[in-house]
Amino acid sequence: MTQPDAAPTLATATAPARALIVDDHPLFCDALSMTLKVVAGLQVVETAGSLEEATARLDRGPRPDLVLLDLNLPDVDGLDGLVRLRLVVPDVPVLVVSSMADPRIMRAALLAGAVGFVPKHANRDTYRAALEAVRAGRSYLPDGVQAEGVGSASEEAISRLGLLTRQQARILQLICEGKLNKQIAYELNIAETTVKAHVTAIMRKLGVMSRTQAVLMAKEARFSAMVPEG
Repeated sequence: MTQPDAAPTLATATAPARALIVDDHPLFCDALSMTLKVVAGLQVVETAGSLEEATARLDRGPRPDLVLLDLNLPDVDGLDGLVRLRLVVPDVPVLVVSSMADPRIMRAALLAGAVGFVPKHANRDTYRAALEAVRAGRSYLPDGVQAEGVGSASEEAISRLGLLTRQQARILQLICEGKLNKQIAYELNIAETTVKAHVTAIMRKLGVMSRTQAVLMAKEARFSAMVPEG
């Protein structure tokens, strides 16, 4: 089903269109590339096998009109890749294409900034409907999936993480890896005082009082929507 009020939007139907598929399965990338060219008339479709490769490609330019993102990548966990990608290209629509087709994951993906969600096993007509919805400025979920209903804790965590800048998101990632301020400063080639300032800003934006609470909130956003009930 389509949902209103999504942004950003895909290029108009008359404009040349470029897409980037972020998925580590080459055969699926080839099949999806062909589908996009047939059902949406996309003229250039590139691929990246990891989030790091995708962000490097996006930094080089030119920017694609659409990114199609798998949630299972070798260098990110769950919705973390989507949150980080939205920080890199906030003006480019990201359509999640994943085999993790639980309705809770789909809804959480929209909260994290995706314009829609298409299960990997979907047929060509579903991909066509999703791309038409995104091009028209609407978000997309499969028929029968409602946009409402994400747990309040997950929603709060996702929305707050979306407030972080790209540098702050990177620092939070390193904090989640157990790095100290001195180690973060060395890895990012910035002053330790700068790291401390960023950490303070991160905790303020997340509404937490400690690094541990920040890590717990990051994990909440990444994993909670994917834990089966019961």
